[in-house]
Parts: sequence; structure tokens; C-alpha cells
Amino acid sequence: MSKMRMRLIGVLILLATSLTVEGAPSAAAPSAAAPLPGSLWFDEQAAAAFTVDHGRFTDGLGREVVLRGYNVSGETKLEENGGLPFASVADAEKSATALRALGGGNSARFLLSWAHAEPVRGQVDRAYLAAATAQMRAFLKAGVRVYPDFHQDLYSRHLFNEGSWYTGDGAPKWVVEAGGYPRESCGICLFWGQNITQNEAVKRAAYDFWHNRGGVQDAFLATAQATMTYFAEHLDGAEFAAVAGFDPYNEPHAGSYDSGQSSRMWERDVLWPFYTRFRARMDAAGWQNKPAFVEPNLFWNSNLFFQKQEGGLLDAGVLGSRYVFNTHFYDQKAISGVFMWGKAADGQYAGHFGAVRDRAAASATAAVVSEFGHPLTGTVSDKAPTVGKAMYQALDSRLPGATWWSKPEQSGPVLSGSQWQWDIYHGRHHELMNGNPDKVLTAADAWNEEDLSAVRLDDSGAAVLRQDARLLDRLYPSATAGHTVAFTYEDRSRDGSTTLTWNPVPKSLPRVSELVGSGQYALLLWKSNASAAPTELHLPASFDPARTTVVSDLGKAHGLPSYDRGTPIAAAPEPGGTGSRRLLLTAPNATVLHHALITNGAAAPSAELLQAAREELAAWSEGRG
Repeated sequence: MSKMRMRLIGVLILLATSLTVEGAPSAAAPSAAAPLPGSLWFDEQAAAAFTVDHGRFTDGLGREVVLRGYNVSGETKLEENGGLPFASVADAEKSATALRALGGGNSARFLLSWAHAEPVRGQVDRAYLAAATAQMRAFLKAGVRVYPDFHQDLYSRHLFNEGSWYTGDGAPKWVVEAGGYPRESCGICLFWGQNITQNEAVKRAAYDFWHNRGGVQDAFLATAQATMTYFAEHLDGAEFAAVAGFDPYNEPHAGSYDSGQSSRMWERDVLWPFYTRFRARMDAAGWQNKPAFVEPNLFWNSNLFFQKQEGGLLDAGVLGSRYVFNTHFYDQKAISGVFMWGKAADGQYAGHFGAVRDRAAASATAAVVSEFGHPLTGTVSDKAPTVGKAMYQALDSRLPGATWWSKPEQSGPVLSGSQWQWDIYHGRHHELMNGNPDKVLTAADAWNEEDLSAVRLDDSGAAVLRQDARLLDRLYPSATAGHTVAFTYEDRSRDGSTTLTWNPVPKSLPRVSELVGSGQYALLLWKSNASAAPTELHLPASFDPARTTVVSDLGKAHGLPSYDRGTPIAAAPEPGGTGSRRLLLTAPNATVLHHALITNGAAAPSAELLQAAREELAAWSEGRG
């Protein structure tokens, strides 16, 4: 391994209590907010808490929660809006509404910039934190939970020169200047990620951070604590309750390993101690009841054999409610254009996402796949529809569609996930790459030739999807009153003009198959806990309540009534006033295995068909729990 030829200059010892905070004067914390538009009698209590309990996310009612949403956004990695996700609060509000109403998301991984939070050594920029708080509040007001992330890629943009092919984000300029790193070069690199292991400047800077050379890690932790303290003080109680936790560090990697050190040893001896230090900072900032969304070595689950490194926080022990197992997954074989020639198929990622479930279970905590996706333009973009469908399928269940109906009880928990990414400025950027006025980037994501945003603005300024709405706006169990046994969703998303159906209703259930027809459908199996509060599922825009059919042991309905406490199957707005909707299933009988089929297939099913389908499902579900 390479030895460090230069060391950071001086010793920096920064504690959060000694940070100087600069910028605009602090505004008073807002008064307690009124309930979100569309809230029902149980929503405030449900939103009052978010934690990990027995390996699942839970809300204030003890219901199992699934987070689905997007990263907001890669704009934070750019300089054009000062390291913020948006140019204005109005843009944040537009994005949040669209994320909920068009993208079906109930959560967002909210990116922050260390470089802009601490532009001067030891001085946190209060104006930046105030702007970030205001933009975050736009999502919270729309009913979207957030978990902030101090993002970094290739350590810092300040490692790169004006003429470089690549750029980075993360650490402030003063950190890089103190490091004295060599002129960056990746050599012959086809993908920006190769800089992680091939660019000597990036490798040395990462090594120095993890070994706290010159107190740089101390500085980062102090800034993180000051940031979390600011959020806790400037969000009201209900808003702060909707902040799910904090992602300490994006895609950690050693840079270089010490002689004799393995990737697993590095996680145990270097990465995990950093997370325990960050956890202590969370506690000191008033985040005691929120988990840290900790990421393992980013290569632990690579699907390229020459990239894969042992890891997955194997030696961290029981994480429990204090930490969440947080990982990313991109199909590098598919992205390469070389190692996977065809498209993704049914069950393509069942094993990869199954490994995420297994690591979370072994750690006694919940899991989130906080980044996944595929390029939407370029030579491999033809794979995007199938890769996206296969990834969402693997989030829903660890089984391929071909075997789901025969053994649903092996589905495993429904995984939370945040797709990369949700950037309303897609194709409309004005980014001076590495500060170079002769390299103004406007196209796609304006960052290292990436193009993964699921959204853009049209010429009228309205947010529109860039991917099939059937793929993105999905039916999923957002809150289960009890324990989820199994879930599947056949979205019928398209690859060009071809409808992808990977989980057809089996021929052994002819009346259920007739009811579903060529429509979309979901099937949830769960054991209730006798809660008076209902189980909630997000209803995509393609599921008009007037045309949606539900067949369940709780009853049957075509055309969903509005919710009241005496209606076991009903529809209601999702809190936030964005126009998105939810299905509410109230099951008072504890420990009973319940089932619910939800479909938009049949336009006007007969009472006889509904009853026959209900009887078939009842017989099928017998003994599945």
C-alpha cells in the first residue's frame, strides 16, 4: 500500500462547544405547527416518533414503517446553489409536492454539504444552516420524512483542478489546502468511481480523514454536532419528530489500507469507532432517540468480483435501535456495458437485497437501501426499465415473482429505499465544473456525466417524471399495524412498448386472475396487533379510489369509501395536502393472518366475482403465516 508522503499541517482540536457560528442571526424557533392537511385522528400520534424496534422501523403507534422515496438531491454536490438542494424554498416546496404526488415517496434522504456548512476552519455558517432548514421544512410540511446526509464523493471538489475530467464534493477547501496533496490524476478511468481506488490525491485525503490527521475528523464531527443542534432548535416538535435520523458519511472507503489491514479490519478498527463518535455527537445534539443510518465499506456488496471487499459491519455486533444498517446498491455489471449484455429479469437482485436483509437481521436492526438506480441516457440506458423494476421488486420481497405465490412466507421484510435521485433542475443546470468558466455544465445531472434524476421541470416549470410512473409511483405498505408477513406488487411497468409482468396471478386462482386482468395489483399478508389505528398502503395515482378493488378477509369493495373508524376498507388523503392518497385497512383481530389484494384491473366486477375471488384468496392464505 502507498505510504503517506505528506501530512496535514498542525493539530486541530475542535469540540462542538468551541465552534464559532457565523452568518445571519438566529431566528426564533417556530411555534408548534398545526396538524398537516389531510390528517386523521391517529396521524399526529403516529408521526410523533420514529425508531427501530425488533429490527423494523416503527412509528409513534408502534406500526411497522417502510420508507420509500428519493435522494434530494445531487444539486447539493454542485456550486451553483451554494451546496443546497434548491435555489429557493419555493423550489423545495414544488419538489416536495411532486415527490409525494408524482413519485409516491414518503421520505427523502436530504443531502448537506460539509464544505458549505464549515467554509472556514472552526466556523459554522449559520446562514447555510438556516437555508437548509427552511428547505428541509418544505418536505416535512408535505408529509415527507427526511434523514439528512453529509454527502461526499471523491472526498472534495477542491482536490480537482480546473481542467480535470472529474470532480468531487464534500470536504471544505481549507481541509484540502492543509493536506498538501499531489496533483490529482485517475489515469485511464472510464467511470468517475475509479478515482476512489486509482486517484492518489483522493486516496490520501480519505486516508487522512479516517486517521484524523491534523484533527480533520474532529472538525467534521464538531460541525455535524453543530448542524444537528441547529436543526433540533429551529424545527418545531412535530417537524423534528419527522426527521428519521442522520446518515453520517456517504459511501465510506479507507482510501488506502495499512500494511496487513483487510477491509473487514478497517471497518472494525477505523470505521466503526468513527460511527460511535458520531453517535455520541447525535446524543449531545438532542438526537438521542433517533438512529444513525450507518453505511459499511461501499464495496461490501459490489457485484463485480474484482471490486468486492469483505465488509458489511460484520464485527459491529448488535446495532439495535441506535443504528440502522444503511447501504447502497448499483448494478455495476449492467452499468459497465461489458459484464452484463442483456437486461435485468425477474428476481435479478433477490440475492443482493436478500444479503441486505440478512445483515440487518444479524445486527438486530432495520435496513435501508439509501441509494439505487441506473443511468437514464447513454449506452446502457436501455437496461434502465428492467433494472429499476428488478430493484423495486427486490425491495418488496426477497423472492422472484415466479415463486412468490408458492411460498410468500419467505418474502422477508419489505425494505426501505431511496432512489438516486430527485433533481428538478435536471438538464437546466449552470455549473462551472471545478470553477472553470470554460466548462459550464447544463445537461443531465451536471456532475461527472451522470444522468439518474427521475424528475425534471417542463417548459412551463411543472415537475414531470422521466421514468415510467407505473415503476416509480408504487403501492407499498407505508405503515403496518402489526407484523408484515409478505408483500408483492406487480406494477406492469413498461420497457418501451413491452409491458413487464413478472408476477402473474397463478392459474390455480382463476377468479383472482380474472379480477386482476391486465391491471396492476398488490397483495399484503400481515398479522395485526389489534390496534384501532389502521394499516396504511400508499395508493398510486393510477389507483383511482372509485375504480380500485380490494378483496380481503376484512371484506370486499369496489370503489373505496372515505375513511371513518367503522370502515375496515377505506381511502383517505395522505397528510401534507399534496393530493396523494392512501388505503386504510383496519383489522381488530390480533394474531390473525390477514390478507388484502388491491387491484385496478376490473372496471366493474360483479358481486359474484368479488365473492369468488375472496374465497380463493382465503383458501390460498390458509396456513401461510
